[in-house]
Amino acid sequence: MVKHKIYAVAATGALALSLAACGGGGTGGSNGANAGSASLPTVKMMVGGIDKQIYLPYELAQQLGFYKKYGVNVELSTEQNGGVGAEDAMASGQVDMAGAWYVHTVDFQAKGKDVINLVQLSGAPGERIMCGNDSGVHSPADFKGKTMGVTDLGSGTDELTQFVASKAGLTKKDYHTLAVGAGSTAIAAIQRKSADCVMTTQPTVGALESKKLAYTAVDLATAAGATKTLGGDWPAAGLLANASWVKDHEDAAQKVVDALVATMHWIDTHSAADIANKLPASYVQNSTISKEQYIAGLTTDKGQFLPDGLMPAGGPKVIFAMEKGNGVDTSKVTIPGTFNNKYAIAANKLEGFTTTTTPAGADG
Repeated sequence: MVKHKIYAVAATGALALSLAACGGGGTGGSNGANAGSASLPTVKMMVGGIDKQIYLPYELAQQLGFYKKYGVNVELSTEQNGGVGAEDAMASGQVDMAGAWYVHTVDFQAKGKDVINLVQLSGAPGERIMCGNDSGVHSPADFKGKTMGVTDLGSGTDELTQFVASKAGLTKKDYHTLAVGAGSTAIAAIQRKSADCVMTTQPTVGALESKKLAYTAVDLATAAGATKTLGGDWPAAGLLANASWVKDHEDAAQKVVDALVATMHWIDTHSAADIANKLPASYVQNSTISKEQYIAGLTTDKGQFLPDGLMPAGGPKVIFAMEKGNGVDTSKVTIPGTFNNKYAIAANKLEGFTTTTTPAGADG
């Protein structure tokens, strides 16, 4: 997995579109169709592993030129360590937005930080619990006494592993947790048997399978798999920001959502091969996986992505149930306060898209 900071540079000369649906916030609007890129607002966004398939829409939007098309410059970067960097960088003001899991809004709000989700990109975690061939793990009940690898301690994969274990009546004390990162480090943990299983995503899943090192013990990558194990939709990848920043930059926030919703429709109407061909070559083919394997994995797991960016009905309740089960005090956190569908609704209306998701509330 690429760990160094990456800044994706969009093509210059793109035209900014007018945006009647949102008010003039942020660092300036772009109501003139001929506005140059220099006049566009700039937004800094960090993604929680930009080369992971679960987070591909953020970079794909850049490669398709959609940020500039909808009137905003987006500077993309990727977190440095495991699964905890992007959302923390956003919450502390190092970047404006984070491409990260929706569950972090609940974590932050439980700690008194008003972080909200503006658009929902996936309705399933996109993760698989991959277990070594001789691990003996075939269900959550088998986690007992095993070493379970997660991206980082306290990360979303750590929380999700706890929740999956709880469904089998286990607590975190019943198994050992090991931070293994992703990509080559996760593969090494299985290969060296320092971890019995790792919770990971494509393309690492495909690499483990192709090397015949591990198999899928728990499928959380597809909607059917997530529903079977977690009890319903599990909204994962989203766009997080401090509510105060959004209030001061409504226009820029809306434009980023416009670009991402357009990207989600593009994903829905194109093949995995089409998507792979638009992404940077290093994301889809490297020392751990071939492009063919990347495409095969994306073909299988593409259903995790939501075509319209709306928070799925019932999804937040599943997240809150997980948080409570993991010991997070959610007594002062309300479901409507953690997300707002109005930006995705406006984005769909802007392009005349028909929404397909049953949303969790009209405006969050």
